Amino acid sequence: MIPFVTAAVILGLSSGISPGPLLTLVIAQTVMHGVKEGVKVALAPLITDAVIITMAVCVLSRFAHVHAVLGWISIGGGLFVVYLAWETFRAPEPRVDLTGRQARSLGRGIAVNALNPHPYIFWIAVGAPMMVRAREESIAAAVAFVLCFFVCLVGTKILVAVLVGRTKKVLTGRVYRWIMRLLGLALFLFALFLVRDGLVLLKVIAKFP
Repeated sequence: MIPFVTAAVILGLSSGISPGPLLTLVIAQTVMHGVKEGVKVALAPLITDAVIITMAVCVLSRFAHVHAVLGWISIGGGLFVVYLAWETFRAPEPRVDLTGRQARSLGRGIAVNALNPHPYIFWIAVGAPMMVRAREESIAAAVAFVLCFFVCLVGTKILVAVLVGRTKKVLTGRVYRWIMRLLGLALFLFALFLVRDGLVLLKVIAKFP
């Protein structure tokens, strides 16, 4: 279970703090309407991702014993995580557009996340395959993966909303850049494990003891 929890924490933290449409909206709503509205935006993935996860897991469960399919998905997921690692490593400070007056924070967050291709790619190529593999170990491992991912993802965005509400400048400067570089490195190492697992499933290399 520990490898799945570790993966969930790394993926959740990096997704939570990486610049993107949802994080930008969290900051914008917090600055304009207060911490409560920023928190509402942060909760959006709990709604949008549920549908994506259900569909992805249902499809991949049919191929749970087809190692070739899972192998290529794992390699594809590893390459996508490499892309995320590169984006995270060189991420600029988030820029916020403060136009607009009405809050509608949760609705805006759901719309932004639903129209963002990253959650779909992530759950199809990385998240759902990890859940299927975790389920092969135990139901508890699969549940732990999902819970830890969302706690880190949503929790990080909520923390950003709280800090922005107090300081307005939390996502600036050297500290933020170093956090992103460390998360980028962690993602890259995780990507290597995904590619390795894919090669093992394809029987290109032997499984390490």
